[in-house]
Amino acid sequence: QVQLVESGGGLVQAGGSLRLSCVASGSIFSVNGMGWYRQAPGKQRELVGNIITGRSTNYADSVKGRFTISRDYAKNTLYLQMNSLKPEDTAVYYCNADLILTRWSARTTYWGQGTQVTVSS
Repeated sequence: QVQLVESGGGLVQAGGSLRLSCVASGSIFSVNGMGWYRQAPGKQRELVGNIITGRSTNYADSVKGRFTISRDYAKNTLYLQMNSLKPEDTAVYYCNADLILTRWSARTTYWGQGTQVTVSS
């Protein structure tokens, strides 16, 4: 059973920092890419940033210079370091991964359950 499990969310004051983690567990042959999305109340889910294996890291314009995505390839873990947080960053943050489970499998997208980040003004 493949799972993505996020952790690290919480309540923080504006200007503060949080670090989110996402662990992909289970029998995984390879990881094509991992990323973070967020969804605020009443809004559509949006990309925060992602890392495609062997390629560059991409960020939404709204978080550039404040958020940093990193991956531990050996541990299949994705991190999101969020600095200078703003109230508009308040949302449920979801981890996303494109996984190949066996040598013969197609690539499949998995989602975590989400972790709440609340930034108070």
